[in-house]
Amino acid sequence: MMKLIAKTSSCSSSSYCRSPRGMPFLHFTPLVALFHSLHTMPSKSRETHLGNRPWKPKVSNVDDALKVFDELLHRRPLPSAIPFNQILTQLVKLRQFETVLSLNRQMGLLGITSDAYTLTISINCYCRLNRMEYALSVLAHFFKLGLEPDVTTFNTLLNGFVLRNGVADAARLFSKMVEGGHCQPDVFTFNTLIKGFCAMGNNTTAIQLLGKMDERGCLPNIVTYNTIIDSLGKHTRVDEASKLFSEMVGRGIAPNVVTYTSLIQAACNIGHWNEATRLLFEMASQGIFPDVFTFSILVDALCKEGKVAQAKTVIQIMIQRGIEPNTITYNSLMDGHCLRGEMDKAKQVFDLMLSKGFSVDVHSCSIMINGYCKGKKIDQAYKIFKEMPRRGIVPNTITYNTLINGFCKAGRLQEAEKLFSEMQDCGQLPNIRTYDIILDGLCNNQQLSEAIELLREMEGNKLKPDIVAYSIIIEALFKAGKIESATDIFSGLSSKGVLPDVWTYNIMIKGLCNGGILVEAEKLFRKMEQKGCSANGCTYNTIIRGFLNNNETSRATSLIEEMRERGFSGDASTMELIFDLLSKDKVDPVLSAWLKD
Repeated sequence: MMKLIAKTSSCSSSSYCRSPRGMPFLHFTPLVALFHSLHTMPSKSRETHLGNRPWKPKVSNVDDALKVFDELLHRRPLPSAIPFNQILTQLVKLRQFETVLSLNRQMGLLGITSDAYTLTISINCYCRLNRMEYALSVLAHFFKLGLEPDVTTFNTLLNGFVLRNGVADAARLFSKMVEGGHCQPDVFTFNTLIKGFCAMGNNTTAIQLLGKMDERGCLPNIVTYNTIIDSLGKHTRVDEASKLFSEMVGRGIAPNVVTYTSLIQAACNIGHWNEATRLLFEMASQGIFPDVFTFSILVDALCKEGKVAQAKTVIQIMIQRGIEPNTITYNSLMDGHCLRGEMDKAKQVFDLMLSKGFSVDVHSCSIMINGYCKGKKIDQAYKIFKEMPRRGIVPNTITYNTLINGFCKAGRLQEAEKLFSEMQDCGQLPNIRTYDIILDGLCNNQQLSEAIELLREMEGNKLKPDIVAYSIIIEALFKAGKIESATDIFSGLSSKGVLPDVWTYNIMIKGLCNGGILVEAEKLFRKMEQKGCSANGCTYNTIIRGFLNNNETSRATSLIEEMRERGFSGDASTMELIFDLLSKDKVDPVLSAWLKD
C-alpha cells in the first residue's frame, strides 16, 4: 500500500445525515384532500409605488450601467454624487463589486466628492469581496470628510463580518457602535447579529439579543423570529422553537410560510409526524399555502420513512398547484428510491431532472453513487462519477468517500487507492472519514500490516486518527489473534487524547471474551461505567455470551438480571446460545427460571 498521507492536511469530516426512521406519517390522506381544497394564494407584489421620484437610470445590465456612467462623466458641470450613486447601486445589484470600486475611484480622480451613501456602497463592495480591512479603512474616511456614518453604514459592516464568519468582530463593532453613541441600532442591526450567532449554533446568545431588543425599545420583526426559530429547529430544540413561535404570535407578528416551514422541518427532523401534520393544517387554516421548500421537506420526510409513493403524490400536488419541484425535491425522491434499493427508479428520476433542464448537482450524483454502492453495483456508481466532469460538476469529499468505500467493500483496493490519489490531485483534501474508510478496507481485505502502517503515518501527520480509526485497528488485531497488540493500542488511547466510545469498549470486551480472558473483560466492563461511558444492549449481550461460551452460566445469569434492570434485552445470538445450552441440559436452574418469565 503506497504512502497515503503525503498530500493531506487537516479538514473536518462529512457524512450524510439521516432522520429517525420507523414512525408513521399520520393523516396523509386528509392532508392530500386539504391541499386539493385550498386555492393557491396569490403572492403579494414586492413592488412599491415609486411616486414622483428624481431621475433614475434604466439599467438592466452592466453595459447599460457603464454607458450611463460615461454620459454622466461628460456632463458639464459635473453632477453631484447622487446620480452616480444610483448607477453604482444598480451595479451592486448585478454583483459587479470590483467594477463599482473602480468607477468610484474614477469619480474621486475627477473631483466628484463622495457622500455618506457613496462610501457605504464602497464598504458593501469590500465586504462582499471579503476584504474587511479595506471596508474598515473606508469607515475611517468618513471622519476625514467630516461625515457621520449612520446605522446603515454600521449594518453594512456588521453584515460583512457575519458573511465571513467573523461574528466576534461583528459583536465588538456593535458594542463600539452602541457605547460610542454613534447611532442607535435598529432591527436590521439586531437581525444581522442574530443571524451570525445562529449560523454558528449559538442560539442562547441569539435569544439574549432578542431580549436586548426589547430593553432598547427596538421591536423585533418576522425576520428576527424566523431566524431564531429556524436555528432552534435545526439543533433539535423544538420545544423552545414552539415557545418562541407562541411569543411571536402573542406580540401580534403574523407567521408566514418561512415560519411554518422551519417548524415543520424541525418536527420532521426528530420524527414528530403528528406535530408536522398539525402544523400543516394550521398553516392552511391561516391561508398560508406551502411553497417549494415546504413541499420539499414533506417529500424528504416521506422518503426517509420509505413512503415514496406518498412522496410522489405530494410532488403531483405541487405541479398541479403551479409549484415547480426543484433539484432539492427530486434529490429527496431519488434518495428515497435508493434507500429502498430501487436503483432503476432512482435513475429514472435522475434522467427526468436532466430532461427537464434541472441543475443536477454534486449532491444528486453522490446520492446515485451511494445507492449503487449500497446495492453492490460499483461499476454503475463509477460511471456516474466519470460523467460528472462532463456535466460541469466537481466531485466533493463526500462523493469520493462514498465511491472509495464502495470499492473497498467490493475488495477492489487498487481502484480505491487510485481514486484516493486522484482525489488529492484534483484538490479535494481527504478528511478523517476518508482514512477511516481506507483503514476498514485494508483490515477487511487481510492487509492488517498496511493498515497499521497507515495509522502510524496518520499519527505523525496533522490529521490525527479518531476513535473510529483506532477501533477499526483494535478489532482487526483481535480477529488476527493479536490480543496483546490490541490491548496495547487501547491502553495508549488516553495518552493520545482519544477517548474510547461504547463501540470501542464492545470490541475490547468481545475480543477479551473470545480469548478466554474473562476477568479482564469484566474489569473493563465495570471500568467503562466509571469512565463515563454507559454500557448499551450490545455491551451486555457481548459479555453475557462470553461467560456462557466459557461455561460461566452463574455469572452470565447475574449479568442477565442486571441487563433487564437496565431496560435491555437479550438479542437473537444470545437467546440462540441459551436455547442451545438448554437442549444440552447445561443451563443453571436460575437461568432456566429466567427464561420462563
